[in-house]
Amino acid sequence: MTRKKIEIKKIDNISSRQVTFSKRRKGLFKKAQELSTLCDADIALMVFSATGKLFEYASTSSIEQVIERRNGYSANHRFMDHPSTDQLQVESDSNYNTLCKKLEDKSREVRHLNGEDLQELTVQELQKLEAILQRSLSSVSKIKDEMFMQDINTLKRKEVKLIEENQRLKYVVPDLISGHMQQSLESVISGSSSYFDDSDTSLNLGLQLLK
Repeated sequence: MTRKKIEIKKIDNISSRQVTFSKRRKGLFKKAQELSTLCDADIALMVFSATGKLFEYASTSSIEQVIERRNGYSANHRFMDHPSTDQLQVESDSNYNTLCKKLEDKSREVRHLNGEDLQELTVQELQKLEAILQRSLSSVSKIKDEMFMQDINTLKRKEVKLIEENQRLKYVVPDLISGHMQQSLESVISGSSSYFDDSDTSLNLGLQLLK
């Protein structure tokens, strides 16, 4: 048989309320003790009855020790979990100063690489800068030579193609010229033949009229 579900609301009967408070308080403290034993947790409970009477439970020797630990945690960790506006401002200023310092250092390095403000450097720093510039110059020269070789190879390929095209034209152009000249000559001959044919016809007509 299942237990009747009790509606969670204030108990109007004072005697029933006191009995329920006593039973539930003991059950609550028992559950706290079990939780502390099973999980090795420090637990402190404080309960005030309707009449103002204090009931307390602590898994340690006293509830004050748990409260002190709680206060210590608040002082050390609450600030870390929820930093204040001042702390955020301090962190923001720190980050800004760090970025400004990095920007200043990089700007100084660029000026040194451009040969500016070298008087502020020591001999060792100048030697280090010289080594950096030599490595940079070597890299630039290497890339430049590679690009020159690429351009030369490209021009050589174009030269080969032009030579091949020139050789092909040496054979094609004479044939084209010969064919064109032959067509022109045939046109001239054909025109001449037509002219003479027309002349002969005219002469024949003239002779017939004379007769």
